[in-house]
Amino acid sequence: MTNGLAGLDLQPARIDPIRAGLLCRCPNCGKGPLYAGFLKVVDRCAACGFDFTRLNTGDGAAVFVMQIAGAPVVFGALFVQLAYDPPIWAMLAVALPLVLGLSLGLMRPGKGVMIALQMRNRTERQ
Repeated sequence: MTNGLAGLDLQPARIDPIRAGLLCRCPNCGKGPLYAGFLKVVDRCAACGFDFTRLNTGDGAAVFVMQIAGAPVVFGALFVQLAYDPPIWAMLAVALPLVLGLSLGLMRPGKGVMIALQMRNRTERQ
């Protein structure tokens, strides 16, 4: 008696590519590291051997991260400036480290998500 699945080429379940990108793991297998440095993408996954040299995110992640990190800081600083009128040095002492920390903290996961979306949508460098 057959189970009705004979002859089907079943692929193993894959990890969600968005989750893998956020965790800075290979979006193909979810196991290997995605980066060899802070933002240098590995050439091949150490776990599954997926070739990352075909993918190129360019500056897409940086643009999104600047918008995501900059908007709340700028609007928050504008609100505080209008409501409390603190000295400019106090605003800079709070806003600059905040936007720098948010930008650096979001850059790796943001680029990982961009790579995962490229893989999911099968876009490759020509």
